[in-house]
Amino acid sequence: MTHLSWRNLPTTPLMFVALAAMWGTSFVAIEVGLEFFPTLTFAAIRYEAAGLLMLAYAVYSTDRWRPQTRDELLATAIGAVFIIAAYHGLLYLGQNYVPGAIASIIISLSPILTAVFASAILSGDSLGKTGVLGLLAGFAGVVLVADPGVGILGSAQGLGIVLIFLGAVSFALGSVLTRPLRTDLPVQSMQAWTMFGGGVILHVWGLHRGESLAAIEWAPVGIASFVYLTLVSGAVAFLLYFELLDRLGPTELNLIGYVEPVVAAVLSFVLLGHAIETTAFVGFGAIFVGFAAMKKDALVDVAATVRRHVTV
Repeated sequence: MTHLSWRNLPTTPLMFVALAAMWGTSFVAIEVGLEFFPTLTFAAIRYEAAGLLMLAYAVYSTDRWRPQTRDELLATAIGAVFIIAAYHGLLYLGQNYVPGAIASIIISLSPILTAVFASAILSGDSLGKTGVLGLLAGFAGVVLVADPGVGILGSAQGLGIVLIFLGAVSFALGSVLTRPLRTDLPVQSMQAWTMFGGGVILHVWGLHRGESLAAIEWAPVGIASFVYLTLVSGAVAFLLYFELLDRLGPTELNLIGYVEPVVAAVLSFVLLGHAIETTAFVGFGAIFVGFAAMKKDALVDVAATVRRHVTV
């Protein structure tokens, strides 16, 4: 199918901003919801519910709602394990110790990690000097965000930062492992099974940790957080993501990861009173510089596209 250029689609910038807002606010919504739900159970029922809603939508709107080929089943399994279960499980566990705004900055390292895994697994080419410098800048940014002091490695904050970083690694690895797989399964169907499968894995993980549904506190604030994460940051946001991926391509869409922390920081300050240290903002800048160094050629093309659009 031939798609119109995103430059001719006035809805695309609005969709980009909407997705950044949905995912940026999700870090704060998770932080709020963790006060009322067991950690992994919270993530599990969010994605089980979102997966079932998405599956119903897929049955209604597509001509095929079940994966059939080997690649489709493998892509679904990889997404469920790495992109839903491992990523969100580690993120939610980490956010027990780290504010949502800081978590969003650490997660913004994902595009750099994705480029590293893609180079190592798919192309077989080395990163080159620029790529290595970009990777080092990204890691330096995470160190600045962590603001290491005496004893941080053994602290709860240090544990949270490590868990969230490992979540970013899982998301990036899962994204790369699914790229070579050929699938004609509609996006809605693929996402539905990925979400639901990941939710089931999270539920088993939570039960293994001794979590129980009986421990949920059904307070209005907790319910609002759950509904928002399930419907808005879950089902709706992922549909927007795949539509924008089709319109923009991965490089331009990866830039959304650098808008999310801004949204998370503002909302975290307004709702929870959390201010972010200057070193965290500097670290965020270093992560973006690292991404820019690794993707400089693609970003030059993006800038040229935007410039042509503005001058038309």
